[in-house]
Amino acid sequence: MTNIKLKMIASGLSFMCISFISCKVQDSKKSNENQPIAQAQVKTDSLETSAESDLTIEFDKYELENGLNVILHQDKSDPIVSVAIQYGVGSNREKKGRTGFAHLFEHMLFQESENVPQDQFFKTIQDAGGTLNGGTWQDGTIYYEVVPNNALEMVLWLESDRMGYLINTVTASAFANQQEVVQNEKRQRVDNNPYGHTGWVIDKNMYPDGHPYSWQVIGELEDLQNATVEDVKEFYDKFYGPNNATLVIAGDFEEGEAKALVEKYFGEIKKGQEVEPLKTQLVSLDKSKRLYHEDNFATAPQLNMVWPVVEQYSKDAYALDYLGEILSKGKDAPLYKVLVKEKELTSRPYAYNSPSQIAGQFTINVTANSGVDLDSIEQGIYDAFDLFEKKGVTERDIEKIKAGQETNFYNGISSVLGKSFQLARYDVLAGDPGFYKDDIENIKAVTKEDVVRVYNKYIKDKPFVLTSFVPKGKLELIAENSEKAQVVEEEIVENKETEVVETEKEEIKKTPSSFDRSVRPKMTDSPTLNIPESWNTELANGMKVYGIEQNELPLVNFSVVIEGGHLLDNLEKNGVANIMTDIMMEGTANKTPQELEEEIDLLGANINMYTTNESIILRGNTLKRNFGKTMDLVQEILLEPRWDEEEFARIKTSTINSIERSDANPDAIARRVYNKILYGEDHPFAYPTSGTKESVEAITIEDLKKYYADNFSPSVTRFHVVGDVNKSEALAAAEGLKNNWKAKEVSIPEFSIENKRDKASLYFVDVPDAKQSIINIGYIAIPRTNADFYPLEVMNYKLGGSFSGNVNLILREEKGYTYGARSGFSGSKIPGTFTASSSVRTNTTGESVGIFRDEIAKYREGISEEDLEFTKNALIKSNARRFETQGSLLGMLQEMSAYDLDSDYIQNEEDIVNNMTLEQHQELATKYLDESKMAYIVVGDVKTQFQQFKEMGFDEVKLLNKKGEEVALKDLD
Repeated sequence: MTNIKLKMIASGLSFMCISFISCKVQDSKKSNENQPIAQAQVKTDSLETSAESDLTIEFDKYELENGLNVILHQDKSDPIVSVAIQYGVGSNREKKGRTGFAHLFEHMLFQESENVPQDQFFKTIQDAGGTLNGGTWQDGTIYYEVVPNNALEMVLWLESDRMGYLINTVTASAFANQQEVVQNEKRQRVDNNPYGHTGWVIDKNMYPDGHPYSWQVIGELEDLQNATVEDVKEFYDKFYGPNNATLVIAGDFEEGEAKALVEKYFGEIKKGQEVEPLKTQLVSLDKSKRLYHEDNFATAPQLNMVWPVVEQYSKDAYALDYLGEILSKGKDAPLYKVLVKEKELTSRPYAYNSPSQIAGQFTINVTANSGVDLDSIEQGIYDAFDLFEKKGVTERDIEKIKAGQETNFYNGISSVLGKSFQLARYDVLAGDPGFYKDDIENIKAVTKEDVVRVYNKYIKDKPFVLTSFVPKGKLELIAENSEKAQVVEEEIVENKETEVVETEKEEIKKTPSSFDRSVRPKMTDSPTLNIPESWNTELANGMKVYGIEQNELPLVNFSVVIEGGHLLDNLEKNGVANIMTDIMMEGTANKTPQELEEEIDLLGANINMYTTNESIILRGNTLKRNFGKTMDLVQEILLEPRWDEEEFARIKTSTINSIERSDANPDAIARRVYNKILYGEDHPFAYPTSGTKESVEAITIEDLKKYYADNFSPSVTRFHVVGDVNKSEALAAAEGLKNNWKAKEVSIPEFSIENKRDKASLYFVDVPDAKQSIINIGYIAIPRTNADFYPLEVMNYKLGGSFSGNVNLILREEKGYTYGARSGFSGSKIPGTFTASSSVRTNTTGESVGIFRDEIAKYREGISEEDLEFTKNALIKSNARRFETQGSLLGMLQEMSAYDLDSDYIQNEEDIVNNMTLEQHQELATKYLDESKMAYIVVGDVKTQFQQFKEMGFDEVKLLNKKGEEVALKDLD
């Protein structure tokens, strides 16, 4: 995927977040999922390559006397406001031996400041109905909030306090806790994941010793463990001054009021040390470096080839973006043609450019099919290069890439938070928030000659870093002439509490201020609930249509939901529905797979299909002017499947390989075993939608045709559309589906399911040498259609429904055992589960399970009036943010249609929250939470963690294999 610059800042970056629960980051290198769509006030004629293109994002930039850059952008389409502060400090400002500090310090800034008590940052914002987080990557650190517009002053008070009034509160105990949390984040994201050490191996060998990119954002475990409070204070003093930051406010506010508040809260903060701009530090390799690693969690070999290239915003970086897409995206791409179609070595190769502030990398990443020798992958890449050189780059190649730029642009800046990110990033890294105009022009200026030139200059016959990551014991699969990478893996040791010698707690020394900063700003009344007007109708063929018109951007988002999905799978051939959604995107009766793909690309549209437990969903995103043509393609996809035999074979192979890879992923194992235990072998939900290796191998293309013939009907289909189209335009676009799709009777099977558990059972699944243990605790609860379902969501909020939930506050903030802990109820028309879950440091597994058990039991005793008020505020006030994005509106329509809800059902939910009493809360907890009858699933290292559970009072303790079958300890591999 092209690394288009105009995206949310998190895309394609090594972005570390403070909150395990709320931070969701897409990797643009390996994902083609749409960013959420939202309202924006953007003046534009077009982003097409005409000379008349004129796009303007209006903003006001000024500088305070202390050097803080301030950018204001008004957007009054929703009663919300976002605040983002980007500091010019990422991991690129660290020193060897002191790595991970930027990210560690990001965590510290959420703890406490002189006027904000311990753990109150999250609670204060949530209590106001907002959301917040922070992120760190190589080139920067950002903190952000999105709140109802009445909470702007509250946010500025919080952000200014941690910018100028924090360091006196940094204690040894608070610091030790966050050291543990960050180490757990590393274990979870890196050490306990397939291919998790790849970035470390590449960067360690790509960059010379001491280069700012030669270490990872998360840092070295040893450095994290050795960091001191004094190190933190020094880092803060050097990089967290206002003169090294940009503050962006975007949304519904009055400019004069905002400027006065910024001056009040930030103006008196003292200027920090001068931070010299980083100079470009490009690197080169004298010769190729070839490394291998036996991966504890990999089941398939993976090869990376990485070349050093140029920094972001340079002319060649734009052309390298195009090169990556031309080499790997689409069925006409050389890497796809050779590695997938011709040699059948993989299901998806990736090539992408990753330009950063001072240097860049160009990567080819291939996860091979199981058992494939990586020498053959490397040779296939060279063959693809030969094909690329013979074919060259065509104008059509360039046209396809540019076609999606307008849609991508609007998607990236269409929420107030997205615009805050972009304006901050351009200001900090390019020196001008208006650089987006140059960025767009630079993207549009790339020619086919530029792409060939950068290929010859940086890639062809140039040295590279090659990594071979193979399953343990499969050294025969590594690329030849590779040396062992010196990956350091943590040993599992007995848990010991960090001993912190604290002096007698002294009163916090307050930094002088012109006003009393300890007084929390008062907020005016919250915005009232304003549910967008929606419409719905039923077509003559039985298809139901739902819509919301939102004309602030020339975009349309839509979905087609066909009931059934995984529920309609034959239990002996699980996975038919899933493969169905894959093959239906592979051409139509009148278009080859490649032709269909090109038609979508040339419209600048996104269309994808996927399977859920209860439905098949086609989802799309396109420009208003192309909505009709996009819907013509949707009709062709749905009504004229191609049944391409060659693609069917490829999809089966890809699916089987994906299933095999999941066998080594602790999270996937935990989900699979948990569902099998709770739902039982005779229920489809006991199996993943992808099926099992055995069931997929048994599927034939005739099975797909039969599934389609029996189950695809407008009578069980709902069409949802949100965006710059009115009802008549939406129905006109659906005319083809109405006239050409004939209804048939489809019967959705019913499966008996209820909570029959009568004991507390501990099930342990072995993943040898796991650095984290995955914990899932729960049982079958109720369906979404039960009147108690939403009240249960309210009841659960303080237990584990937010960052400030009890289980997270104890396991993460108090103990430092995890990166995050949560609990919640799921459900649809079929009963879902109550589940409490976390990923904890291995040597805290038993204690963590005990804490979950105790907290669930304790919760039945009731919560305080303060906690109930917090729950009500967080859930009701957050409704101001509920309708900003087209994605959220589409979700609202889908929920309305799935459960036949009134258009004002959100008002009914508010009433439930408002009317909740402490007695009702306790009644719900008592009725639906019983830790003595739950299943406790632990996926971790059996040799060090299993035995303890036999002494913890469970009714039964069983050892299972990865399929959920009971085994004896001696039978484990």
